[in-house]
Amino acid sequence: MSRLAVVSGGSRGIGRAVSRLLAQEGCRVVVLSRSKDTALETVASLPGDGHVSFRCDVSKEHDIQKTFQQIQKNFGNITFLVNSAGINVDALLLRTRPEDMVSVLHTNLLGSMLTCRAALKSMLQTNDAAIVNIGSVVGLKGNAGQSVYSASKAGLEGFTRSLAKEVASRNIRVNLLAPGFIRTDMTAAVSEDKLRSVPLGRFGEPEEVAKAALFLLESPYVTGQVLVVDGGLHLAM
Repeated sequence: MSRLAVVSGGSRGIGRAVSRLLAQEGCRVVVLSRSKDTALETVASLPGDGHVSFRCDVSKEHDIQKTFQQIQKNFGNITFLVNSAGINVDALLLRTRPEDMVSVLHTNLLGSMLTCRAALKSMLQTNDAAIVNIGSVVGLKGNAGQSVYSASKAGLEGFTRSLAKEVASRNIRVNLLAPGFIRTDMTAAVSEDKLRSVPLGRFGEPEEVAKAALFLLESPYVTGQVLVVDGGLHLAM
């Protein structure tokens, strides 16, 4: 039977690339997105059969509980979970509204925590289950004007390492990806001048991050790790 893979934020950017690669690898993919139409379009574009989508706002616990109950009831136990849903509100801290802080933290950090919690009940019933959380090199190094976003992604590192320790005895692996400048909607406003700070001299592509995610999902002896996929950007930060 095909492995069941759930990808939050799976209809855009890195998440969409992960969804496509997992489908190519023979997984049944469940795409979670706040946009029902975009999720449906993504599922229709995936190779293979048996893929489905759910409208799910990962910042809302009720949405997550309802969605994962439906997934397990209708499609079985989850083998892979990739948390790619994320938002960003760039601003100096003194200019950041408290409601924007809450929104970023709820989606980027709490959302991943809640989806992991919901998925684990199902993953405990499978063999070689794995979770990949999508962080950011900014969460490792920090960046002026992104203090809240950085905090949300830095929190994912501590969460990932701690959860990896909690579930290792059940043969569930948990790792973190930390991308740099990847060509997505979120980085559309990033100036090409920023390429000067990237040793490899270019933006990354979502498909390149997806390959790293697949490596972590399928590597049976890797857990609690942070894999940086940034073209060397962290070397210059």
